[in-house]
Amino acid sequence: MKKPTLYAPDHIRGITIKQPWAACILHGDKRVENRPKSWAPGWRLLHAGAEIDRAALRDPLVARTIHGHELPTRAVLGIVRITGSHTDPGEACGPWAQTDRVHVDLDDVHPLALPVPCDGQLGPWRVPLAVFEQVLVQLPDLAPQLTEAPS
Repeated sequence: MKKPTLYAPDHIRGITIKQPWAACILHGDKRVENRPKSWAPGWRLLHAGAEIDRAALRDPLVARTIHGHELPTRAVLGIVRITGSHTDPGEACGPWAQTDRVHVDLDDVHPLALPVPCDGQLGPWRVPLAVFEQVLVQLPDLAPQLTEAPS
């Protein structure tokens, strides 16, 4: 009989982002994630998906940002806090923003020293407890913020 999966607290979710975009968030100044709809505010585990966006590697801004960094996939690579989302009428709000998309605002970016292997999903997803615990071991100073439910 298969053991049931235990999950992290319900307010903690994972978000999957293709590389090299995940690396641009973790190692650069990309603080906007372009999506078709907004995401709820809160702490999220940043997961690199299985695929690499090869076309993005030719973008000069991306290339400068990821230079010298590995691009791990299928793993949780860090933690970010979503602070809100917005759309821009007309001009984009910054160099990472795409027009005609919802811009999910990211803050408090904390890369992990060691990737935590994990399968991801589309949209915000429930995080297995074992993965969450491995993240907390690497970022113990954030444990109080991540384990308490938002009020």
